[in-house]
Amino acid sequence: MFTIDKLSRTPIYEQLIAQFEYGILSGEIAPDGKLPSVRELSQKLTINPNTLQRAYAEIERRGLCYSVPGSGRFLTKDAILHLRSEAEMKINEFAELAEKLRECGVPKTALLNVVTSVYASHERKETEQ
Repeated sequence: MFTIDKLSRTPIYEQLIAQFEYGILSGEIAPDGKLPSVRELSQKLTINPNTLQRAYAEIERRGLCYSVPGSGRFLTKDAILHLRSEAEMKINEFAELAEKLRECGVPKTALLNVVTSVYASHERKETEQ
C-alpha cells in the first residue's frame, strides 16, 4: 500500500500523508480501520520511525485518525468527509486563482494545458507502480 521515493524532492513524511489520504479516499483504509504500527511500517519501508511518527502526528492533528493507548491508531469514521471538505476548499481556491489568471490575460488553453499535464504526470506515476 505504501511506497516511498527516497530520491523525490517531496519529503518522506509528506509522501506518507499523501498515501494515507489516497488510501482513505480509495477505501483501502476503512473507517475505524487500524493503521500499521510505526515500528512495523518503518521497518517495511526502511525509514526512520521518527519520520513515520511525524506523518501520523499530522494526520491525527488533521482529524483523520485517533490513538488508542496500547492498541494503536485508527482511522476516524468521518476521515473521508474531512478530505472531501478540504478538496472542496482547494477547488474554490483554484477557481479564485483561475479568475485572477484570466484577469491577467492568461489564456484558457494555457491553464488547461497545465491541468492536463499534472494529471498526465500522475497517471504515468500510477502505471509505473
